[in-house]
Amino acid sequence: MTCSSVFIYSDQFKNYKFNDDHPFNQLRVTLTKQLLEDSGKLSCRDIISPRKATEEELLLIHDHSYIEAVKRASKGLLSEEQALQFGLGTEDTPIFPGMHDASSLLVGGTLTAVDQVISDRVIHSMNLGGGLHHGFPQKASGFCIYNDGAIAIKYIREKHNLKVLYVDTDAHHGDGVQWAFYDDPNVCTLSIHETGRYLYPGTGNVNERGLKEGYGYSFNVPIDAFTEDESFLEVYITAFKEVAEYFQPDIIITQNGADAHFLDPLTHLSTTMKVYEVIPEIAHEMAHRYCNGRWIALGGGGYDIWRVVPRAWGQIWNVMHHSQSMSGLLPIKWLKKWQSQAPVHLPSTWNDKQNSYKTIPRKVEITEKNQLTLGKALQFTRNKKLFN
Repeated sequence: MTCSSVFIYSDQFKNYKFNDDHPFNQLRVTLTKQLLEDSGKLSCRDIISPRKATEEELLLIHDHSYIEAVKRASKGLLSEEQALQFGLGTEDTPIFPGMHDASSLLVGGTLTAVDQVISDRVIHSMNLGGGLHHGFPQKASGFCIYNDGAIAIKYIREKHNLKVLYVDTDAHHGDGVQWAFYDDPNVCTLSIHETGRYLYPGTGNVNERGLKEGYGYSFNVPIDAFTEDESFLEVYITAFKEVAEYFQPDIIITQNGADAHFLDPLTHLSTTMKVYEVIPEIAHEMAHRYCNGRWIALGGGGYDIWRVVPRAWGQIWNVMHHSQSMSGLLPIKWLKKWQSQAPVHLPSTWNDKQNSYKTIPRKVEITEKNQLTLGKALQFTRNKKLFN
């Protein structure tokens, strides 16, 4: 088995674009790629082009009627009433020309990443164009048309019969992936997200533990709004390590939404770049401890595409391929290239400056609440370990 990693990329990822005003913007993938290239951390030898997912592969999760609706919507052949039945044409998921092909390429990118790892060509792979975790079998939801993560897990289960641990650190609950495997004891989902009390999709409570044979294989830690680095990392590190020990996975897939950052415009968490250095470090450690290194990293949310996402996602590759995160100055070449296009002032360093946001007065209360939530979320594994 080789020790290398691959970066799945195509300029066509940017074709997944709802409209100019929509917060979901795949330019962030290009920004990340070029940041890594200009930092000397990514070369053309590391990059692999994605393939497009076949209809048979889409059918692993999505219903035929839904796929046909997406195809028709892509060509402007679906009425508004018909579209809304499938979650299309909404404010979150507007219809755009070619949406079926664009979505299929994102799915194919994740399947390309899977194939690279499963075939032992590499031990790690990354598809930042993927991570669309809200898609449902019959419905688009939350900016997500096809659910590439769920399709990839089903693909691994059916073709290779491996136990899959899916870890989702997007600020929004990974609902679509969770429900797809809610009764499957060979797929364990762990989602650490902002509480759904005020944030879409409103699910992901600690009592969502699975169903039938899958009971005990769904984990949710809904953290409080304005959670900061220390509390987020306490939850993440503890949950990931305990769930991995409990489940003993064969392969790990991480969804790496970068919207828990304090600058993100759609969420209410208060983390900094410190969190996005540690997230891939723990994933890397757990993959080597339990899975012979098999780790696939996906993108996800992240709506400050200029100041946050490139740095956060860049650190995944830095850890995955170079075994350590970056610090210090961002490359001048990258800053000069993009500052003229950015509507905000770009940061000059990989790390955030200290005191970047206002002090959170409820820090102690938030930390204690998150600790209680974490205890409830892990109660099942801890009790099982105690009685064994």
